[in-house]
Amino acid sequence: MANKKVKKAKEKAARKAVEKALRKAEEKKRAKAEKKAKEAKKAEKKAAKEAEQAEQARAREVRAASEQASAARAELDEAAQVVHEVLTPPALGALLKAGPTTDLGAIDTRGTPGFDGSKADAEALMPILADEVSSLQERLYAESKGGGERSVLLVIQGMDTAGKGGIMRHVVGAMDPQGTRITAFKAPTEEEKAHPFLWRIRNALPEPGHVGVFDRSHYEDVLIVRVHDLVPRAQWSRRYGQINTFERGLVTKGMTVIKVMLHISSDEQKARLAERLERPDKYWKFNPGDIDERRHWDDYQEAYQAAIEKCSTDEAPWYVVPADRKWYARLAVMTLLREHLLALDPQWPEADFDVAEQQKLLAES
Repeated sequence: MANKKVKKAKEKAARKAVEKALRKAEEKKRAKAEKKAKEAKKAEKKAAKEAEQAEQARAREVRAASEQASAARAELDEAAQVVHEVLTPPALGALLKAGPTTDLGAIDTRGTPGFDGSKADAEALMPILADEVSSLQERLYAESKGGGERSVLLVIQGMDTAGKGGIMRHVVGAMDPQGTRITAFKAPTEEEKAHPFLWRIRNALPEPGHVGVFDRSHYEDVLIVRVHDLVPRAQWSRRYGQINTFERGLVTKGMTVIKVMLHISSDEQKARLAERLERPDKYWKFNPGDIDERRHWDDYQEAYQAAIEKCSTDEAPWYVVPADRKWYARLAVMTLLREHLLALDPQWPEADFDVAEQQKLLAES
């Protein structure tokens, strides 16, 4: 009987020990879980705080970027104002416009009419002018999509090395290619020779909304043709009147014609040709025929003088741009483009659909 009591007591003690151990284990497990929950809550709180700080940092960055953009815009606006103050008035076109009494020999080919700044000033102004010209050209292109018929033709003429290529890169290159078309006129092909001299010119005219650019032009038919007697005098002498009639017709149909002569001196041309012969990276630009043409320098000046006297009309005047300083020539041509595009004042076309309806459909899509 005593043994049973002892056994029962031991079993009871064992149960209590087990229960106590289970309670301790449970308490330990609960404490561990609570600790983990507390740590998780702490980590969550820390993450939330870091997220908030990151959001605040991003907000500060956005504000800073916005402030920088505003400052940059203000600087650009200020620079743009300088452009207007420096380049207008007087309009550069009025200073460079040639007429029947213009004497090419009296024009300083190193001059910078209408601009008192330095090369660095001009280079700083060019991107601002380019931005404005590009925007105006886009409006002209968009206007044509709404039925507009207007266009611009920029004619670039000049002796070899006058800087025509630089105008194509630095001025024309600033505009959207989809709204511009450059045509470089070389010696006429056999097919072109079989047609009147203006045939190939008509085929290259810009479409409505476009800016067409001629690297050389129909004036070659009263310049090189005249200098080298490629056709009888009676034939090329009639062409001045034909050109005037042709250009008058273009203007009547809504085309703005800007004719630019890049006017360089014989000494400057000689220096540029010498540079091409001294630099291997310029050999590709050198043409031995250029030296042969230099022997006809006076004849070419006489031919240009005649072209300007006879073909600088109210509808399509010539602009003589001093070109011994390349930076000025580029600035001047860019400015002439800007002035003519501003005068056109192209307009954005009205929407041919219900804007509100399309906005609603887009929001629901």
